[in-house]
Amino acid sequence: MSKLAPIALFGALTFVTACDEINGERDAALVGAAIGCAAGYTLVNGRCVEGAIAGGVAGAVSQR
Repeated sequence: MSKLAPIALFGALTFVTACDEINGERDAALVGAAIGCAAGYTLVNGRCVEGAIAGGVAGAVSQR
């Protein structure tokens, strides 16, 4: 695992905590995609795109 993965995960979590409020499905999908990308890269050996897709869908669905 590269040294970039923990930095990406920390950056995604910082982005989420910096948001005062999430307005709408689009914002929730973007936040979910960022977290999913970092998690996929870290936990599943560099699968950022797949994690971003799953995170984006989960974020959008959670706003309904």
